[in-house]
Amino acid sequence: MNKPLTELRDAILAAVESVADPVTGQGLVTAGRITGLIVTPEGGVRCVLEATPADVERYRSTRDAAEAAVSAVPGVARVTIVLTAHATKGLGPTVRVQKGADPAPQAAQTAPRKAEGLPGIAAILAVSSAKGGVGKSTIAVNLACAFAQLGLRTGLLDIDVFGPSVPTLLGLAASKPEIGPDKKLIPLEAHGLRSMSIGYLVNIDAPMIWRGAMVTSAIRQMFDDVAWAPLDILVLDMPPGTGDAQLTIAQRAPLDGTVIVSTPQELALADVRRGIAMFEKTHVPIVGIIENMAWLEQANGEKLYIFGQGGARETAQSSGVSFLGEVPIDLALRQSADAVHPLVAQNPDHPISQRLIAMAKEALATLATGAKPPPTIRFT
Repeated sequence: MNKPLTELRDAILAAVESVADPVTGQGLVTAGRITGLIVTPEGGVRCVLEATPADVERYRSTRDAAEAAVSAVPGVARVTIVLTAHATKGLGPTVRVQKGADPAPQAAQTAPRKAEGLPGIAAILAVSSAKGGVGKSTIAVNLACAFAQLGLRTGLLDIDVFGPSVPTLLGLAASKPEIGPDKKLIPLEAHGLRSMSIGYLVNIDAPMIWRGAMVTSAIRQMFDDVAWAPLDILVLDMPPGTGDAQLTIAQRAPLDGTVIVSTPQELALADVRRGIAMFEKTHVPIVGIIENMAWLEQANGEKLYIFGQGGARETAQSSGVSFLGEVPIDLALRQSADAVHPLVAQNPDHPISQRLIAMAKEALATLATGAKPPPTIRFT
């Protein structure tokens, strides 16, 4: 590490240390509450603030104070501090990490995950891809419509700040949300969904030239300043990648599970494996993988595997996660997206719609079953 970066790291630690631990009264570093500090040459800062489940509510304001202190350090461009709850009973198997390994942020808990600041929502399901351009938003919208078809009160939150697609896919690009009497935004409704997107609040054709702190703030506002409840399930259309936005989401709304969307080609699957590792490290249960654009059926009925065959299924098997199914390249799916009427909502009896409804049912079954408790991390 070069000297300027070392000095920046020391200044960040000093800023964090200036915030008192609400339990011991010591600085957060001295109290041993800060782990996994990462400082990038571009001024990005990430770390974990560890608390016990009994005291986690007391640490929410502490986390905000620590983020503010670090943000004030010259040279810091963006900061994300993830608050986790460390339990000592009822955990899964112990994993011993050797020196030099890549320890995961610890987020074990004995109770089901609950969304911070989102009362009245039974479950939160993320739809992720890690790789852009694989049709994640189309799958997310149609999965949300599938949940609505199954009778669930369903919300859809477009978290992709830099490339919001939900307004276009739902036919709401020209709509703006109203503000309710409680000063919260009222989600826009279409096709049986309650939805919110940054695309409703800005010019959808304008580029979003935002730094990390602005993105983090926008994501938090779309959770906290929207009148979502009551909902049976909230579907998140996640941004691609494994960076600040994903950590902010894990911090602000602990997820009940995630569905990963990929094409069969290795270029996309390499990112899928990184995405799986990210969700495992943040202890988000992986509901399963969907293979999109699996094949193109020709006029003679022969399947043309444009992006390769079975790659997502093999990745799911090798990673030990469920494979939810395949979605082929289909003209009706593309036309419904362009016509701003999701296929599952417009034609639920279409074979592609039936595939997606079946996937939604399997995802619900997995969410209802729950995930295995995460491992306890021990350093040796």
